[in-house]
Amino acid sequence: MDLAHKLLLTALLIVAAALDGTQAAAMVSGTVFCDQCKDGQRSLFDYPLNGMKVTITCADGNGQVTMSREETTNLFGSYVMRFDGTPDLSNCYAQVSGSGQGSNGCGATAGPSQKLRLMFRMFGMEIYGVDSLLSQPTVPMSFCPRSANPVPAPRITPTRPSGPTAPAGSPPTFRLPPLPLLPPLPPLPPMPPLPFSQASACSHQYWTMPEYKCYWRVLNPESKVALIFGPLAARRYGTDMTLWESLQGRGDPYKTLLREGTTALLNSYNSLQFPYNSVAVVTRMNWALMGSTRGALITALRFIRANAGSGNVTCKLTPCK
Repeated sequence: MDLAHKLLLTALLIVAAALDGTQAAAMVSGTVFCDQCKDGQRSLFDYPLNGMKVTITCADGNGQVTMSREETTNLFGSYVMRFDGTPDLSNCYAQVSGSGQGSNGCGATAGPSQKLRLMFRMFGMEIYGVDSLLSQPTVPMSFCPRSANPVPAPRITPTRPSGPTAPAGSPPTFRLPPLPLLPPLPPLPPMPPLPFSQASACSHQYWTMPEYKCYWRVLNPESKVALIFGPLAARRYGTDMTLWESLQGRGDPYKTLLREGTTALLNSYNSLQFPYNSVAVVTRMNWALMGSTRGALITALRFIRANAGSGNVTCKLTPCK
């Protein structure tokens, strides 16, 4: 967690404690990735897995299990677990314990367990993070590098002709035939502009217009809020609400939070320069749902500011053809 994230979390917790009070709780969050190359680490080829079961197990000094809890990752491969009170999670580990429909053949082998790391503690609230968990396929994918340190191919060096005065017994020399000249390469077409490279921020009104529906590339309007934002959202908004319905919410701090959180998630997928990436949007939504009503409203206002372009970025959507 960088400095800006820590300062934001500190401000939210101070406001919640001063105005509404906070209940003691501990939250653990992390992400599960498919280790496609089975190299035991995050790489360019890996992607987050949804529907994976993650188990957090705690043990005492004698190695006896004292507590165990299981959660399933959402569409972004993330999971969040809440523990009421202030349990001692210093000797707890998280590990992939099962696969689901979203594993796509990547649930054959679970990677190593990871120890919980305390990231923040204040007013009875504890935030724990977990290094990325890995799940692996049966065999590495065909496009993976064969070896991290491939053996270089032997290099053939032609020998100079020895000439008539070469000493007796020297090995015979040879010359490689000249290689034919390759035809010139055709000129490459101009590179298209990078997708989503421009800074863009659009309010929720844009995302409900029919002429901009083609920009729902990653998210489906009929996707369930509970599936996208996780179990805390399911508890607050139910399991049947869709993303399209969430954009209609108003008149209530939590409906406003969901509307602006969904809008921020759409903006994050359509602009690389949007202030929040998709994982940050989901994480802040869960923090807000765990806190007070005042904290939820503050998070909603921050999303509104980002979705409005913070005063200097406009919406770059153009009507779909």
